Amino acid sequence: MAQAPADPSSVEAADPEESSPNMIVYRKIEDIITRMQDDKTGGVPIRTVKSFLSKIPSVVTGADIVQWLMKNLSIEDQGEAIHLGSLIAAQGYVFPISDHVLTLKDDGTFYRFQAPYFWPSNCWEPENTDYAIYLCKRTMQNKARLELADYEAENLARLQRAFARKWEFIFMQAEAQVKIDRKKDKTERKILDSQERAFWDVHRPVPGCVNTTEMDIRKCRRMKNPQKVKKSVYGVTEESQPQSPVHVPSQPIRKTTKEDFRKQITFLNLQIDRHCLKMSKVAESLIAYTEQYVEYDPFITPAEPSNPWIILGLAILLVWHAWAWFLEPTDTRYFYKILVPAHFL
Repeated sequence: MAQAPADPSSVEAADPEESSPNMIVYRKIEDIITRMQDDKTGGVPIRTVKSFLSKIPSVVTGADIVQWLMKNLSIEDQGEAIHLGSLIAAQGYVFPISDHVLTLKDDGTFYRFQAPYFWPSNCWEPENTDYAIYLCKRTMQNKARLELADYEAENLARLQRAFARKWEFIFMQAEAQVKIDRKKDKTERKILDSQERAFWDVHRPVPGCVNTTEMDIRKCRRMKNPQKVKKSVYGVTEESQPQSPVHVPSQPIRKTTKEDFRKQITFLNLQIDRHCLKMSKVAESLIAYTEQYVEYDPFITPAEPSNPWIILGLAILLVWHAWAWFLEPTDTRYFYKILVPAHFL
């Protein structure tokens, strides 16, 4: 029995597994993070550290993370374990509690695990309006740990100019968020504040740091659905902000058909038939060209020594013109005899 043609309206929504080319990496990192936090299988010890007049809840040290990676992932080189931990931290799964730079150090620096809600696998692309609410909310809280860094203060001033017409609305949203946060437990609020800060350190990194949320356009082209969904962290939509040329709202896609695979096979066969030079041939051609013109290349062959007859003659002329202004006409003949040797005459 022949099947009815597919209804265009009955297309499937984008699968989260296919919405990002980095999703495979995210899943592997999340598996490591889950094992780290599992006490039953020998995870990293999470503890509350007591300091002067305060407590630091739910923290681990960088040295503990490095040791766990070396033990459970069969890593022999300590530098490799630190590098792997820094890559995990750069994605925001682990973050230092007192630094905006997301990197792992093999010392007693305190780190904290990110909440699953803020994991990059949720395909976040937060709006600038959300970032403005977050910065404005931090200015309302009179706490040393929530003070804005220099680059954050500059970003806040820039956003305030960009959203001048709707800044009152942003300010009201920030006030509402502050009221909600004040109702939470002090320890819980401290943890959530650090996790929220780490989330924005990933999506709005410190100047000079790599933005790990940027997607390679070549990977996006290979994906069935390379777009991210613009999601608001605080439930606020940004109408005036233009959407990114790469990250636009995802649209329903159709299933891959046999014709699509045939086109892909044809394209790959054409790529195989393309004439490509080997590196050895290119190197031989470059060496032959260099050897042929080596005598005329001043960077390779040094210049020959200058002719002393020409150089000395120019020196005599320069001295002659310099002294011509100070000598009387009767003295020039005597000066010429003294200065110029007999074999030059």
